[in-house]
Amino acid sequence: MINEKVRKDFGSKIKQAREKVGMTQADVAEKSGINISYYAKIERGEVNTSIEKLHSIMKVVKLKSLDI
Repeated sequence: MINEKVRKDFGSKIKQAREKVGMTQADVAEKSGINISYYAKIERGEVNTSIEKLHSIMKVVKLKSLDI
């Protein structure tokens, strides 16, 4: 299980990348095939999620790596 700090750091990086590309949480959720409320929890670091979902999100927000 991923610890809370790692989840929060990841969520913060995703949020920064999302804002950089000018997308809303709803935009990213829709393009990633994820429910908006679940996506918001990922950004806040509240949930563990699958590698597949993380990959989809990273692709949508054009994030190449996670240096956490």
